[in-house]
Amino acid sequence: MPAGDRLAPLLEQIGRSNGLSGAALNTAFTSTIAERDNRSSSIRGSWPIYAGGRIDAAQDIAAGQEKEASKKLEMTGQEQFENLARYYFGAVLASQVYQTKGEVAEGLAKHFQHALLLERQGQIAKVERIQAEAAYDKARVEHRKAGHDLEITRIALTRLLKMSEIVTPEDVLFIKDALPPLETFLENTLKSAPGLDILKAKHDQAAGLVAVEEGKYYPTVAIFGNYSLYEEDDLASKMLPDWVLGIGVKIPLLERSGRSGNLQAAKSVIRQLDYLQSQARSDLSVLAEKTYRQAEQALEEYQGLSSNLKLAEETVSLRGKSFDQGLSTSLDVVDAEMFLAGIKTQRAGAVYGYVLALAKLTAVSGQVDTFFTYQLP
Repeated sequence: MPAGDRLAPLLEQIGRSNGLSGAALNTAFTSTIAERDNRSSSIRGSWPIYAGGRIDAAQDIAAGQEKEASKKLEMTGQEQFENLARYYFGAVLASQVYQTKGEVAEGLAKHFQHALLLERQGQIAKVERIQAEAAYDKARVEHRKAGHDLEITRIALTRLLKMSEIVTPEDVLFIKDALPPLETFLENTLKSAPGLDILKAKHDQAAGLVAVEEGKYYPTVAIFGNYSLYEEDDLASKMLPDWVLGIGVKIPLLERSGRSGNLQAAKSVIRQLDYLQSQARSDLSVLAEKTYRQAEQALEEYQGLSSNLKLAEETVSLRGKSFDQGLSTSLDVVDAEMFLAGIKTQRAGAVYGYVLALAKLTAVSGQVDTFFTYQLP
């Protein structure tokens, strides 16, 4: 006979002696292990301590991304500096050209007045006076045109700087007798150029990606823990511990994410970046040398025109005196004035080219601050 059948009469007898019904007695000897709807609350945490190098690789990738963003910002600043130098000293050049055109107009105005006087005295023909007047009128037109050009360059500079009032540069065009050695700019370019640092940061990120993909072949080890905050008042909850702490190991046996293909793709990116770094170093070297030669050429042009400037100034003086004495024509005086203005304008253009080349050199080599030292006397 089953044990339950043997105990049933005994339980009934005990119940009758204590004034309990069979159902009440059955409830007294019954314990619920767990309700169907069991509610509980707990805090769970997991801390990976080894992931096949993927944790360090992720940190390296983040550091590479931060460095890349920083160098991109630096490169943007250098590009803006070059652009600012172009607009700023462009306005300075326009001001100098405007001044030169004004000097021409002033010189030809005096020549025109002399021609009028000499015509009245019958010392020159009418055509000579007309030539002087025509040259003066043209010089005034050129002066006004230079004034409009100056206004446009100042407006462009003001818009670039986002200023509410027209910006008038206070600096002047400058030039040095000699440039630093080319090797100085080349060395600084290959050492400090932000473009190379950006590629280096991308290379570090690609190397980190390779480490991440390789780490997928290794097990993951983590410390985990669980602490119960609330649990039902039943036997099952009382049987479970309030907290659990342990170490878990995860080993990938079958993997469908294509880790092999991803690993090969990451290694291919590294090879491409190696090539880009090599090509970028070569391109930057060529750019630095080309810009240096442009600065040298501008310096040579400026210095080479020094004797022409002296000749032009002397010619203007002599032609003016000769015209007053009837030994030169009005056309000779005009040609002398225009020759002088051309030499001054050409020299100013050479200085402007020198300044722009210098600004680009210092920007490409990551030495923008040194640009301002060249302005010092």
